[in-house]
Amino acid sequence: MNEPTVFIVDDDQAVARSLRWLIESVRLKVETFSSAQAFIDGYDAGKPGCLVLDVRMPGMSGLDLQERLAAQRIHVPIIFITGHGDVQMAVRAVQAGAFDFVEKPFNDQDLLDRIQKAIALDADQRGKEALRVQLRSLFAGLTPREREVLDLVVEGLSNKAIANSLGLSAKTVEVHRAKVMDKMQARSVSDLVKLSIQNQAG
Repeated sequence: MNEPTVFIVDDDQAVARSLRWLIESVRLKVETFSSAQAFIDGYDAGKPGCLVLDVRMPGMSGLDLQERLAAQRIHVPIIFITGHGDVQMAVRAVQAGAFDFVEKPFNDQDLLDRIQKAIALDADQRGKEALRVQLRSLFAGLTPREREVLDLVVEGLSNKAIANSLGLSAKTVEVHRAKVMDKMQARSVSDLVKLSIQNQAG
């Protein structure tokens, strides 16, 4: 797993530098961008971490960038840095999915705590998405017949009942069932039920 990176987007270079020094003081990786467009051009969505973003910037604002990322289904946790007059905007941003906002002048430790929580959230989201991708891959590996057998096993039907339902011999159902267990990396019927529920939820 890559180390998390804190991405700073702020057009004020002095602010960006002080944020970099603060965040690097707790041994976190930092990348800074002077505009929202520069971030879009240079951001790698495969890198874990979080985004520390100024609300007001010339050109594309922080809120505009948030909308752009949401439209591209990029869900990096965003912490907005706001001036006093921007609090209402920041609240709106949180309602639109931002992780948090911090008012200037902010407490260094408070900002670092929020950054650590945002990074933890990102790691959790990425872990869940990796599981969803793995699950979809497992289900995609089943043949249509194996999928039918799986659905009936999950419903609690016996091999004999499945055989009757699908017009197969009990022996054939046993073979399909064994292949389903193997392909789904399941050790028990309860494992299959859990995987099926997780797949439907995903």
